[in-house]
Amino acid sequence: MAGGISVRDVDAQKFIENYASFLKRQGKLPIPGWVDTVKTGPAKELPPQSIDWFYVRAAAIARHVYLRKTVGVGRLRKVHGSPKNRGSRPSHHVNASGSVDRKVMQSLEKIGVLEQDEEKGGRRITQSGQRDLDRIAQTVQESLEGDDEDDE
Repeated sequence: MAGGISVRDVDAQKFIENYASFLKRQGKLPIPGWVDTVKTGPAKELPPQSIDWFYVRAAAIARHVYLRKTVGVGRLRKVHGSPKNRGSRPSHHVNASGSVDRKVMQSLEKIGVLEQDEEKGGRRITQSGQRDLDRIAQTVQESLEGDDEDDE
């Protein structure tokens, strides 16, 4: 089924890893200066340990918007939120930082992957963004098929 592979058809984790490395190799994604010091939400105690976390978040957001029609910052805050450790009290879900998700979406807009949706609000994927994501999904699928043949 060549040419018919979409983002839905491949494993999410492998797709996000590959798309993040593609964004890093491309070098076009604008990155804010605060990425090495900022926490990604109030439930976190430390900033992310990976130096490439901004690319990974951008890839995850691009995939999330691809799979849905339109997505706003509030929805992403809920998706990327985590349980807050409240000591001896029970943990509660806390939304992630809106600023981080907003800046990632703005960066993806600048390189033409996302665009603003005037009617519904939020952001949607562009034609060129969809083409890029499908191409990455195709390479992920091909590499997986190549691994399967090596195992036999």
